[in-house]
This record gives sequence, structure tokens and C-alpha cells, in this order.
Amino acid sequence: MDGLRRMITRRTAATYSTGALTMLLAGCMSRETMRDTQITGDDVQIVGHRGCAGQYPENTVLAMKRSAPHVDMIEIDVQRCGSGELIVFHDDTLDHLTEASGSVASTDWETIRELTVGDSEQTIPRLATVLDAIPTDTGVNIELKHVGIADDVLAIAAQIDNTVLYSSFQPAALSEVQTVDPTANCALLFADASEKSVQTAIDLDCTAIHPRYDLVLTTDLMKTARKNGFRVNTWTISDSDVATELIQTGVDGLIVDYWNLEFSSA
Repeated sequence: MDGLRRMITRRTAATYSTGALTMLLAGCMSRETMRDTQITGDDVQIVGHRGCAGQYPENTVLAMKRSAPHVDMIEIDVQRCGSGELIVFHDDTLDHLTEASGSVASTDWETIRELTVGDSEQTIPRLATVLDAIPTDTGVNIELKHVGIADDVLAIAAQIDNTVLYSSFQPAALSEVQTVDPTANCALLFADASEKSVQTAIDLDCTAIHPRYDLVLTTDLMKTARKNGFRVNTWTISDSDVATELIQTGVDGLIVDYWNLEFSSA
């Protein structure tokens, strides 16, 4: 496919099977193996950010069902609402995405379940409902929005057969995941170029890192990541030219808002 522009979709993966690619993305290969693995444009994994938030109401059941046929993995955000249930919702407050106001942490499930996302008719779902909507051959990237939920998140995730990758901006949340299940695949999210971020991922025994995309393009992060055996899935990509640049650096995964983004593999 050298020199040809093509659509980003799970159907274009050539070198590995979809299942093997998803396992690679999540970190199911050893760091030693990863050091010797060459990623090409045909191998790159596509992660639907909040279920491809640019195309569907984010983090909703509809987004899961619509995006799943086109991506290798779906990223979702999980937090606890005021009455204790785990819901799939990104923001700390309800103000931006719904007609309600106030913090998620202080709002009970009975209130939240009646709200709709954006200008759609899609409601805010609970974690178990979302996971049930994702086909088993599609990986799941569960981002923990805060600490204190790992026990319940992993208990729910244990009920599905999908490959699961846990991520968070909060090291303490990933530490809790590792305490619950030392074999869990974890990825540290970060938006700064400090060496501390990579060292934190090493200390947490992460199998992947999720840096903001500009860090991949403007620093030696890829070199450092490969040296330490990390997979690199970068966020959030909405531009075809940026996608092309990132693929040429050898990233393992692109976290995207649009599954039909196009890029050039040469």
C-alpha cells in the first residue's frame, strides 16, 4: 500500500490477525518481544475514542455498537456517580454534555439515568451495560477517571471475554488496578514530556503508554518507549496528515474520534 491513501479501519490490518493486533495494542506481549517488533502502517491499531466521539454521542451504547465494526479497540471513561454506581461518562460535571448541572460525584444514578448526551436521545449508561454492547472481538480500553473504583471496575470487566486495557492519568488509580490484579494490562496517560512520566509507567509495570500525540512528534519519546518495551497508543487524532506522521514514527495505536480518518502509509 506504499504511496496510497487509505481509510483507517480494523479491516486494513494485514500482518497480524485482528485478535493478535488487539493483544499487541493492550500489551499482551512481553516488553522483550516488543523491543524486536516493527510496527508498520498496516499494523497500526485503531482505538475509538469514547466510541468515536466525533461521529456518535460519546460513551453511549449507540457509539459502542456503531464504532465496533470499524475499530480494533474502544476507549471508554469510567467514574462513580453520587449513589455509587459506575457510569461511563468523561466529564467531572454534567454541564457540558447534558442539560443538567452539577458534579457527577454528587448526582445519583436515578437522576443521571434520565439525562441524554448532547443533542441526541442517548442516555448515560452504566459500565456493565456498555461492556455488554461491545463485541468480544473488539478490545476495550477502560480509563479510570479517579481512584477508589478499581475493585468494582475489574469485577465487572471480569464478566466479559474481550481483551481489556486499563488506563488513567492518575498513577494511584493504576496502582489500585495492579493491586487487584497484578496481571492486568495498564497504560499511563500523560500530556507532558517529562522523563518522570515514563519512569512512573515503569514503576507501575505498565505495558503501554498513552501520550498526547504532539509528544510523539516533537520529542524522543518513541525511542525511550521502545527502549523500555512499551507499546505507544497516542491521543486524540482527528487529522489525516497528523495520523500519517504518527504512523511513520512507529506508534502502535491511534486513539481517534473518527474511524474513517484517512492516512498514507508511505
